[in-house]
Amino acid sequence: QVQLVESGGGLVQAGDSLRLSCTTSGRTFANYAMGWFRQVPGKEREFVASVDKSGRSTFYGDSAKGRFTISRDSAKNTVYLQMNSLKPEDTAVYYCAARSTSILPRIPDDYTYWGQGTQVTVSS
Repeated sequence: QVQLVESGGGLVQAGDSLRLSCTTSGRTFANYAMGWFRQVPGKEREFVASVDKSGRSTFYGDSAKGRFTISRDSAKNTVYLQMNSLKPEDTAVYYCAARSTSILPRIPDDYTYWGQGTQVTVSS
């Protein structure tokens, strides 16, 4: 079992930056690919970014390319999502996810464990 706890969400203005963190516990962090998703009420969960277990490979959803950066720190068992140039349409609950795999998962069904989410609100 893996526990995921997100933090770092909040209310910001358009153009601001935020860094989300997801700290894991329970199993060996280095075995897990990690991902970030987001969801607004009434819509499907949207892929934001993922990083493989080595940290060398990343993949981004179209909405994140050029503005967001995913990274991981094995010493802290934590994955980060640095979000720059935030827009009102980035407003959502952001979820961290994990899966023990060598691939780079990109859809919600590919992930095994999920955090509770952290709210990000971007005002115009």
